[in-house]
Amino acid sequence: MSFYGETGARRASRTSGLAIAGLVCGIVGLFFLPIILGPLAVVFGAVALRQTGSAMAKWDIGLGVVDIALMIVMFVVAANNGGAFTWHVG
Repeated sequence: MSFYGETGARRASRTSGLAIAGLVCGIVGLFFLPIILGPLAVVFGAVALRQTGSAMAKWDIGLGVVDIALMIVMFVVAANNGGAFTWHVG
C-alpha cells in the first residue's frame, strides 16, 4: 500500500524568530516603554518580512507603528499639561 502524499521530504513551516520577537516587542510596547519597543518591533518586522513574507511580520510593523503613535500622543498630552502626565484610575 503506498501513500502518495507522504512520499518525499516534508516542507517544515517554521516561524521566524525575528517575527516572534517583533510581535512580543509590539505587544509589550503597548504597555511599557513604547519609545524603545515600538521601533524595535518595526525593525524586527521589516527584517522578518523580507526574509519570510509572513503575516506575523506585518503585524509586527503595525504594532510598532501604533506604539510610536501612542508615545507621540503621550508626549503631546504631557507638553500641554505643563510637562506632567498623570493617570487616574477609578
